[in-house]
Amino acid sequence: MDARRCDRRRRADRPAFFQAVIATRPHPEQGFRTCLGILSLVKSYSAERVDAACRRGILIKARSVASIRSILQNGLDRTFLDEPSEHQPLRHGNIRGRDYFH
Repeated sequence: MDARRCDRRRRADRPAFFQAVIATRPHPEQGFRTCLGILSLVKSYSAERVDAACRRGILIKARSVASIRSILQNGLDRTFLDEPSEHQPLRHGNIRGRDYFH
């Protein structure tokens, strides 16, 4: 495996996840196979879903191909696909506010 090729592809796709994978390995070369495995998941799943799974993987410290594949198979990446909505708290006469409690 050519280190420059993996580095070039890493810069193009999913950089934060790949940096985390390579940083956790004692030698950067050990993370290359994981990076290539993640890139191969794009053949089975869309790039957007793989990106979302990588974001979730960073959040839960899952840095293996098997973990990212499991996230994709179980649909756990879909929560990261949606844009965060501006959720407003419910305003209603029966809801007690923070002043109700001492």
